[in-house]
Amino acid sequence: MEVLIKKSERKAKSVKEKQKRYLYHQIDWTQKLILILGYRGSGKTTLLLQYLSTSDKKGIYLSLDDFYFETHRLVAFVNELYELGYRLFLLDEVHRYAFWSKDLKQLYDDYDDIQVIATGSSILDISRGNADLSRRASVYHLHGLSFREYLNFQYRTDLSSFTLNDILTKHHALAPELLDSIPVQSYFQDYLKFGYFPFFLESKIGYSQKLLETIQLAIDTDIAPFEELQHSTVRTLKKLLFVLSESVPFTPNINKLAEKLETPRNTVLRLLDILDQAQILKLLRSATKGISYLQKPDKIYLQNPNFIYLFSPTMANVGNLRETFFINQLSAVHHVSSPKFGDFMVDDAYVFEVGGASKTTDQIQGIPNAYLALDIDSGNGKRIPLWLFGMLY
Repeated sequence: MEVLIKKSERKAKSVKEKQKRYLYHQIDWTQKLILILGYRGSGKTTLLLQYLSTSDKKGIYLSLDDFYFETHRLVAFVNELYELGYRLFLLDEVHRYAFWSKDLKQLYDDYDDIQVIATGSSILDISRGNADLSRRASVYHLHGLSFREYLNFQYRTDLSSFTLNDILTKHHALAPELLDSIPVQSYFQDYLKFGYFPFFLESKIGYSQKLLETIQLAIDTDIAPFEELQHSTVRTLKKLLFVLSESVPFTPNINKLAEKLETPRNTVLRLLDILDQAQILKLLRSATKGISYLQKPDKIYLQNPNFIYLFSPTMANVGNLRETFFINQLSAVHHVSSPKFGDFMVDDAYVFEVGGASKTTDQIQGIPNAYLALDIDSGNGKRIPLWLFGMLY
């Protein structure tokens, strides 16, 4: 116990000077049980430790992938700490702990005066497991850095986010104001290569290697055990990812994919859905709600532009980068689906065509609420700078 307490104290001291992610200010920290889900390396641990270092409750940070929890139950350990006056429990990597759902439910039901804040893989489904936590937990999803956050983290700026309505109606004023103070296009190209995960601050040179390691860990230690995948299925999943990485954005022919992978069609669809939940791929569908994984996606993207450079470091397609950036930034805070015309439908209300400076409004003539998201510095009318959509969160 003493070892874990000392670990917690040491870790809490290490985050005091770090900037806070966007989600920190959106979480209702008064809730009794909070679950923060997100991709490995997105900053969930730092979020917990920042809250711990500012809370007036006696608290402790515990990583549930610690060897201690291989032989000890969390509920028993919390009971011991409760007797010592602890009332705040910050639990990291809960998906790595076999009894995560049952123990969180029991803690919620047994103690009226404690607060539990837990983090888990983006693939975690709280309605699964031995206990349904969906009626008890307040669930938040932490995405990778937006372009705005990248600027704030890298260059110590203090830029505020814009709403989508702000960008659609005021972009002609917002863009020049930012361009006057920041070399946006230069920074934007850097962001596309290495700005999505906070660990770029540790080393830009080693960023690609760290990125590859996070994908491999997500597959081997998050997806495989949680989805109870056989070794052969994990190999198929990795092969599927490699095949797609060579051709995204990809309009899928599932039967051809199944043939290439020598696996049943429904297995391919299931693996695509798993990679989407794990935030490695992004599946674009014609609807965003009430769909089964058995419904073929309209288009498949890598989840963020950094992944494109990881798989194609010298041959990253500029059109692919633009579309991937757009869907990545918009889907963090809005519903994005596939429209009948144009590239993307947002919130079932706005249509966007994404492209370069030469693209004209001819392609969106007659389409209500349609806009161009273009790789330009500043725009006018329905021509909006693509980079500006990186200021949404």
